[in-house]
Formats: sequence, structure tokens, C-alpha cells
Amino acid sequence: MVVARYEDDTMLLREAFAGFPCGVAALAAVVDREPTVLIASSFTVGVSQDPPLVAFAVQRSSSTWPELTRAETIGVSVLGETHAPVTRQLAARDKAARFAGIEYAESDSGAIFLPGAPVWLECTVAHTYPAGDHDLIVLQVQGLGHDFGHQPLVWHRAGFATLVA
Repeated sequence: MVVARYEDDTMLLREAFAGFPCGVAALAAVVDREPTVLIASSFTVGVSQDPPLVAFAVQRSSSTWPELTRAETIGVSVLGETHAPVTRQLAARDKAARFAGIEYAESDSGAIFLPGAPVWLECTVAHTYPAGDHDLIVLQVQGLGHDFGHQPLVWHRAGFATLVA
């Protein structure tokens, strides 16, 4: 095992970070009568049980996150194996095309959820903390659901994978 001292080698850092498998989540809501979505591979659950909190990190350069913060609630869909073919579309630069041909459900509060997800959470923003070139966003869970008949989608080594039981 060789551990190199980090000295601003961003490629080495990206490769090291890519070796950690992460769940992938779609954070979505209706904003100004338009469905708006942000894809996060930094999403984590279990930040706190009382109150129920989850978190993710978002780049400060994101143009989608400022839009989503205007929503009353945000739907979090932990993406499942059936979402692999459309995840890059949901993350596309062309915001108008992100939901083209993609089925979704909307709550009374405007949160958007994707069918086929193993977990759904309806959240409000609780805290925002600066974290380098990102912000750490803590969300409070207001509602939830699950369908464990779907396997979660995993982001690992710059590609999508699924868990094998």
C-alpha cells in the first residue's frame, strides 16, 4: 500500500474519490410551474434520526440548486437500476430536456418523485454550510416511502452499477 501526500494533483484526487461507491439521488420539485431536477452522487441518509436529516453536497457553480431552493419541498428519489439509462439525461445541461419522456409523480406541495426508486423522501432545506467549492446541504425529512423491489443505482469509478445480492 502506498499513500501519497496530496499536493494539488486533482486527477489523483478524482481517481481516489471515484473508488468510493455512492448512491445516486434525484432532487426534484416544480419551480415556476416547471419540473426541476438535480442529480447528486454525494447524497447520504442517516445524518440524524431526531430530527430526521439527510445531506448532500452541491457545487457552488450549480445553476439548478438556486432554482430548487425556491420550492416549498424537494422530492428525493434514490435512483434505482431502471434509472441508469436516463440519469445522464436528468443531469443534462439542457434543463428543458431533462424530463422529456420521463414519467414522474408530483406531491401536493410540488415535490417530484420518480417511479422505480427504492426510496423516496419529501424534504425541506434545514441548513446550508460552505464546504470548499461546494455547499453541504442538510435536508429535513417531512415524508417518506420505499419500494425495496428495486435495487439502488450506484456511482462507482465514473460509471453506474447496481448492487448484487
